[in-house]
Amino acid sequence: MAADDAPPKNPMARIALASMTGTVIEFYDFFIYGTAAALVFNKVFFPELGAAAGTALAFATFGVAFVARPFGSILFGHFGDRIGRKKTLVSTLLLMGLSTLAIGLLPTTAAIGVLAPVLLVVLRIAQGLAVGGEWAGATLLTAENAPPEKRGLYALFPQLGPSIAFALASATFLTTALTMSEAAFLVWGWRIPFLASLILVGIGLYVRLSIEETPVFRNSTERAKVPVAEVLVRQPREVLLGAGAVTTVFAFFYIGVTYLTSYGTQQLGLPRTTVLAMGIVGGLVFAATTILGAIWSDRVGRRRMVLIGNALAVVVGLTMFPIIDLGTPLSFGLGLSLALGVVGIAYGPIGAQLPEMFSTRYRYTGAGMAYNLAGVLGGAVTPLLATQLVPALGSFAIGLYLAVVALISLGCILALRETRDVAMGAAAPAPATG
Repeated sequence: MAADDAPPKNPMARIALASMTGTVIEFYDFFIYGTAAALVFNKVFFPELGAAAGTALAFATFGVAFVARPFGSILFGHFGDRIGRKKTLVSTLLLMGLSTLAIGLLPTTAAIGVLAPVLLVVLRIAQGLAVGGEWAGATLLTAENAPPEKRGLYALFPQLGPSIAFALASATFLTTALTMSEAAFLVWGWRIPFLASLILVGIGLYVRLSIEETPVFRNSTERAKVPVAEVLVRQPREVLLGAGAVTTVFAFFYIGVTYLTSYGTQQLGLPRTTVLAMGIVGGLVFAATTILGAIWSDRVGRRRMVLIGNALAVVVGLTMFPIIDLGTPLSFGLGLSLALGVVGIAYGPIGAQLPEMFSTRYRYTGAGMAYNLAGVLGGAVTPLLATQLVPALGSFAIGLYLAVVALISLGCILALRETRDVAMGAAAPAPATG
């Protein structure tokens, strides 16, 4: 029996729970920042700039974390490939939890002046580093433990983290909005979701400390001395094409979870409670299509499902804003659900696909670099660009931009091979040649 086919010492249910719990917590912390950036940070940390400029700068601080994410994938990928997946995942969870708690306790600009936004950016960078190291480790936890024929099924559990986290973040902010005044929300209510995350971190640590290292890593006799160097020498093509194939996922998702929250309240004049309630619906739609995409990838292949998702994204990009701009709660919810729903079709399979593309020696680093480079290209740039494109050219301009991004991702996934039948313990490929 091959090493990667050996049954795990931990039950798969516990492994799936450990991977999903961690990603829910880390992405919850990540998303409450995005929601707060859309609703309140322009007033709390950038009050002198006005609504439009303050919102743009708030989204810029949100984007800073995406720039940090590839560095997080390299930093934590190094330790994940050298000392193990489990120990590294405990570290990323602690870093995220402490950074989020600190944001919830951070004094405002009115209290400490310019130091407040500076500290906000520093803490946001720490969040970015943590998320940059989280995703690859969580997906490896399931992919390296799962039976080969069910790798897509089990790898979907960490993929559910963002959808559940978005719905949970929206629900948390909705609860505060329904139970306090606007003034109270601006003064202290926005801090509650950040402080409450400490409870989730405690649960996540308990679950992650109860599992063992993956058998694929345990049985591997080779350790890359400098994983990032080996990845760039041996598989630079996979890093770049993998990132390109996933960029659409980030572009649509972060338009949905950050920019549309601001767009719905400021441009369409919808009540904050309505926008947040639609966020819960959108998160559930995203979860449903993520499950569908992951399960079907075991039947028809990862590449085909990502291809379908990217192709449908071209259509959704061109139609979502005409629907949203009808200005009703129903049309807003439908447009948001289309944006997040099409994401899940491609997002579900990549929890197995990206780890399958890289050797065990540097799998944590390689998968993380591809994923987080896509985060910079899609997640950091798109919401910030939207704040500039929409006022100048109208909402259809950002929809057209999203469609173009989807076409590029479509080309990248066509250039990649199918990975469904790859053995996770396979030897590293030869270095790439010119």
